[in-house]
Amino acid sequence: MQRLEGLVRKAVQDYDMIAAGDRICVGVSGGKDSVALTVALGHLRRYLGEPFEVVAVTLDPCFGGVETDYTALAELFAAEDIPYQIRRTDIGPVVFDYRKEQNPCALCAKLRRGTLHTAAKELGCNKIALGHHLDDAVETFYMNLWREGRIGCFSPVTWLSRRELTMIRPMILATEAEVRHAVRRAGLPVVKSRCPADGATVREETKEFVRGMSRKDPAFRQKTLHALQQSGIDGWKPAHTGRKKDWANCADRAEQEG
Repeated sequence: MQRLEGLVRKAVQDYDMIAAGDRICVGVSGGKDSVALTVALGHLRRYLGEPFEVVAVTLDPCFGGVETDYTALAELFAAEDIPYQIRRTDIGPVVFDYRKEQNPCALCAKLRRGTLHTAAKELGCNKIALGHHLDDAVETFYMNLWREGRIGCFSPVTWLSRRELTMIRPMILATEAEVRHAVRRAGLPVVKSRCPADGATVREETKEFVRGMSRKDPAFRQKTLHALQQSGIDGWKPAHTGRKKDWANCADRAEQEG
């Protein structure tokens, strides 16, 4: 976890993600990314230098009308002194049973966003943290390019004016392999998704492309990150300059990914 926490700290500082007095709601799906982010932010409270609070919220979609068991996460967050809530929803039945969506991901994401924003406000939070990592950013960039014919990506920091919330993505400098490695080494529990569409999305095709390009060029992800930061599109230019190209460890990262 030490390397991952260092990358989270750098992203937080580069993009001014956290200020003194913030109360941050982490959306925890149960997957490795959101679990790792929650623990990393919990540890960051000790040495960032800015006092802030972290609370974790899981929105159970109740796929097939069945509640998911998150006991392992509740025990982990209790040990880490992170307040945790599980909110049962009807998102799964609405998307798959009632609406029978052919392309369910868009509607599911919209419903989850709205529910998470509501939960954050009810918990007195002013920021929401999501577990997107560098691979997610790279994949989103190429999906936008190929499918929509535009240059763009999600932003490291986004102000949601209608909700008066700030959305932050503190793991954007970490690759998926680094997150996976940290979770495995720390022995963190993961709750597997029961989504019927899991593994059958367009993003999975893009993941395969990124993996293939990274095998040919271990610096592929870092070069894409550098392009995003140099262009400054969608808020990717760091607020604090001085970041250098850091591709020296890319081969090691590729080996971690296998």
